Amino acid sequence: KRYNMYDVLACLCMTIGLIFFTLADSQVQPEFDLLGVWLVCCALVADAVIGNVQEKALKEYKPSNSEMILFSYSIGAVYLLVYDSIFGTMQEAFWLWWAYPIKSYVLTMIYAFAGYLGVNCVLNLVRHFGALIAVTVTTFRKTITIILSFIAFTKPFTFQYLWSGAIVAFGIYLNAYGQNQKSIENYTRSIYNRLLMKFRRRSGVYHSPPEQV
Repeated sequence: KRYNMYDVLACLCMTIGLIFFTLADSQVQPEFDLLGVWLVCCALVADAVIGNVQEKALKEYKPSNSEMILFSYSIGAVYLLVYDSIFGTMQEAFWLWWAYPIKSYVLTMIYAFAGYLGVNCVLNLVRHFGALIAVTVTTFRKTITIILSFIAFTKPFTFQYLWSGAIVAFGIYLNAYGQNQKSIENYTRSIYNRLLMKFRRRSGVYHSPPEQV
């Protein structure tokens, strides 16, 4: 699948905007780890890659959403199992579940159910509109989540949050413009013509055509 210039610029703007949004934390928080920035970058790349892989699998094999979720999460579970086994975090998780069994199981079930619903929505977007639209929507969702975190929780604010969010918003606009370029241009042209006609009527420049008897 080939993408136009607006699609590429949209992806770059959204990625750069989210990276600078994350880097703004280093200005307002005393504890900052570059590992978090690296993990965010890896997550964005993986999010873009898996969207295209899922789109190809949906078109080629036509699986159901449940099948796609099963295989995707099974592969992810293997990765996590290997990572936890190597770095020794599996033992800590086991003893945490052992100490708080009911709370751990309930919260995990709620988290898994909410994740299942969210992935279902994303797969429907990929199936009907393609990977680029799905990634754009999920990126916009991440931006809204960050904005809501400022409303729900007390956090220090810096101007970098504002202009990095504007870069993300501009990337979303470029994506929408690239997908609907002709319709947006026609709509913009019609609004411009209406405003121009109203201005001419008010200034007396516009003359209506003479009536025919």
